[in-house]
Amino acid sequence: MLANSAHARDIAYHVHQQTDLASFRETGGTLMARGDGVYVYDEGGKKYLEAMAGLWCASLGFSEKRLAEAAYKQMLQLPYYHTFFAKGHLPSVDLAERLIGMAPAPMSKVLFQCSGSEANDAAIKLVWYYHNAIGKPLKKKIIGRVRGYHGNTVAAVSVSGQPHMLTDFDLPLPMMKHTDNPHYYRFHHDGETEEQFATRMAQNLENLILDEGPDTVAAFFGEPVQGGGGAITPPATYWEKVQAVLRKYDILFLADEVICGFGRTGNMWGSQTYNLQPDMVSCAKALSASYQPISALMINDRIYQAMVAESAKLGTFGHGFTYGGHPVACAVALETLKIYAERDIVGHVKQVSPGFLAGLKALEEHPLVGNARGVGLIAGVELMADKRTREPFAPAMKVGNLVMDKCQEAGLVVRAIGDRIAFTPPLIISADEVQEMLRLFRQGLDAAWSVLRKDHGIAAQ
Repeated sequence: MLANSAHARDIAYHVHQQTDLASFRETGGTLMARGDGVYVYDEGGKKYLEAMAGLWCASLGFSEKRLAEAAYKQMLQLPYYHTFFAKGHLPSVDLAERLIGMAPAPMSKVLFQCSGSEANDAAIKLVWYYHNAIGKPLKKKIIGRVRGYHGNTVAAVSVSGQPHMLTDFDLPLPMMKHTDNPHYYRFHHDGETEEQFATRMAQNLENLILDEGPDTVAAFFGEPVQGGGGAITPPATYWEKVQAVLRKYDILFLADEVICGFGRTGNMWGSQTYNLQPDMVSCAKALSASYQPISALMINDRIYQAMVAESAKLGTFGHGFTYGGHPVACAVALETLKIYAERDIVGHVKQVSPGFLAGLKALEEHPLVGNARGVGLIAGVELMADKRTREPFAPAMKVGNLVMDKCQEAGLVVRAIGDRIAFTPPLIISADEVQEMLRLFRQGLDAAWSVLRKDHGIAAQ
């Protein structure tokens, strides 16, 4: 019943076909009415600690008045204008300059969109445009990773390696290829160190490039930490070895910072945490603390100069979005970046992260938890049927969903990604709120464990 209810609830939410609120509620839907700091309240007044910051994104929580005021002020001054036909406005110029000045690797220009999906979709177009411009039109294939996530447009979701988002949508597009999910806990061989596992991952990537033909592979897309795949942190030396393969075959590298950017990993960028040197950087979500829909794609000068030359040859650069660089969204993003600096949000993340990570790690003693791992304020907790053999629960049991539902009953919002529970609380979360989060999570785990023992006869390991 739980599974069917959750399915109906998700369909109702995404397709918006419910005819009234009563039917939405009957399927288990929850309507949130207001927010305060790291908490949200439903229409009945029940309080929840939002340990996912919404969809990985409400970095400053749910009641930051400065951002509302920035939006209102810009609405009164210039509520909309575009950036087409040699026109623009100061908020977009100021934000672009700010982003280039703080980029994790040398970047030249910024293209604005409304979502991370659009930013990565634009990046895909530019990858092809760039290679056509430099006389390498065969370079069309783009490599993503199994369980990677880069958005939900046709092209961006095709680079993503999320099977449930591809099946029966006639996706992925044929030029999109996928290499291994670098999930060390799940997929390492017995006795294999993280470094050895990373070497195997890099070798498998190189084998894929060779099988496809290096002259046909244009780019590699990767999140510093795989968010939608389950908050999966890379094994030691992984990025060092992967970047060496990309350089060897002259393959562009896009760092998808949509989830990791703006402090999530304990640095301003995930690329800084893992010493990445990308050719392009996409960001969104925490760019405006999600108070306005905005994303940015930063590109290096090599790509920009090729774009200039090609567009001069064609007579135009045929790309853009009506709401890209919206002045209200840019104003809110600028205020967000000011708040990060004034309040030393990155420093705060570094301060509360040890308690956050250690508290989750301690839960490996729980009968349901096989592994807990993270960085900064992003972590994933793996639920496991047999810790000794790393045997997962049967998918039909939907143990992750059970834990998620029991956490919500306890007053904690988390996200189940299969049987992995993801955490990305607002970056403003305090040490005391971290402890509250851990207490509520244990309560949810205990409640789920009780159900599993009663309904499935599962014994303690």
